[in-house]
Amino acid sequence: MRLALVEAALAEGHGDVPIGAVVLDGDGAVIARAGNERELTGDPTAHAEVLALRRAAAVVGEWRLTGCTLVVTLEPCTMCAGAIVASRVGRLVFGAFDEKAGAVASLWDVVRDPRLNHRPEVTGGVLEVECAAVLDTFFAQRRGGGDG
Repeated sequence: MRLALVEAALAEGHGDVPIGAVVLDGDGAVIARAGNERELTGDPTAHAEVLALRRAAAVVGEWRLTGCTLVVTLEPCTMCAGAIVASRVGRLVFGAFDEKAGAVASLWDVVRDPRLNHRPEVTGGVLEVECAAVLDTFFAQRRGGGDG
């Protein structure tokens, strides 16, 4: 999660919402990393999770990321939850819960829906306070709240 927080800081550095993600292979080695790039690229799908999954697939050489773990600082949205299911990631680990758009626990549970053909293992709330603080500070500054 600490590596995902580094990616979140990099995303914030170019004006994006500070969300970061890393993909680990079955041995725990980092094979891909990304932060949000929506503002940087003008791409509405350039969420950290989607970019990290794309980069991991390029490393692995196929779209199936079976045995991999996706670590992300914020609970994934519906688009990212769908990408997680589609990529066959074996495990999802996330930091802060997203009460407004979370599609893994808060509003929906897309990734563990028994009607779908793949359901990764999920662990939420890892370094939750630290992950939430990064976002809280970012949005407080955007609203003119100063230090957060």
